[in-house]
Amino acid sequence: MRAMKLTGIRQMRLMEVKKPLISADNEVLVEMKVTGVCGSDVHYYRSGRIGSQVVQYPFMVGHEGAGIVRETGKHVTHVRPGDRIAIDPAMPCFECDQCKTGRENTCRRLRFLGCPGQAEGCLCEYIIIPETSCITIPDHMTFDEAAISEPLAIGLYAVKRSMPVSGMNIAILGFGPIGMSVMLTAKAMGAKKICVTDILDYRNKMAELSGAFITGNPDKENVVSKISCSIPEEPDTVFECCGQQEAIENAIDMVKPGGKIMIVGIPEFDSWNFMADKIRRKEITIINVRRQNHCTEEAIRMIASNALDVSGMVTHRFGLEHAATAFDLVTGYHDQVMKAMIDIN
Repeated sequence: MRAMKLTGIRQMRLMEVKKPLISADNEVLVEMKVTGVCGSDVHYYRSGRIGSQVVQYPFMVGHEGAGIVRETGKHVTHVRPGDRIAIDPAMPCFECDQCKTGRENTCRRLRFLGCPGQAEGCLCEYIIIPETSCITIPDHMTFDEAAISEPLAIGLYAVKRSMPVSGMNIAILGFGPIGMSVMLTAKAMGAKKICVTDILDYRNKMAELSGAFITGNPDKENVVSKISCSIPEEPDTVFECCGQQEAIENAIDMVKPGGKIMIVGIPEFDSWNFMADKIRRKEITIINVRRQNHCTEEAIRMIASNALDVSGMVTHRFGLEHAATAFDLVTGYHDQVMKAMIDIN
């Protein structure tokens, strides 16, 4: 089968590799249809690592995917050949202390698609995954929507961890696909005023079209002052969705006393710096968000029921053989890209 693998920093190559075979009774063979390009994929492409997770070349990234079940192990009962599915890239053990307390996202033996040292990704024609990673989708749902359920679930998980949401004022710093996912889910769950900041003007425009109360570019204006003037009581919760130190500093300055900062973005550096005096005096609660947990199926239901509209997220698409072009596009934020989707089969 064809597989696109990282071979070095900003290098990818289309390879012919063996089609995977089912080796366990709970496994499923999936024919991939689409794979989305995620920000974490781009981190691995651009720098070869995220923190302690370092790529050993060649390596295949990709974890936002959808496809069709082609074969199943003999103990698989949840799906059958021909089913259209969204892929949950997390493969927890379901046995450790974290899993037993409902925290599969911090499973001590977690395997995650496209994560170095855990499992290769789905930027290929076929993958083997456990039955628990297969989520059937309704007939009217597109494969694009199914793949988008993965980043949407991260946004949903972040919003749910920040509860309560209904009637609250929030700010989202960074309006990439995750920032958009936070906004869509927060809006659907009753957030009052949603402020958005991004250093890319076209993304601020997209936020406005999606219903943002106010937007701002931190490279061109004082976004803290702008938001404070627009919401005198200050945002109840700020979602950091871009992995930038400057965004954390803005979040601390703009959130109201007693408010929350949700760290959703993945930084390329190793340590955050927090202004101790400010976070202490304002008694700010800082919460890290690790991927998603028990939210993928709910995200799929929200898309399927038209509770929110993700149609504007995919802005570009490429064939598998042109995946490197897609990664370069996303890395450089060219051509007003939001989400690039790779057509596999």
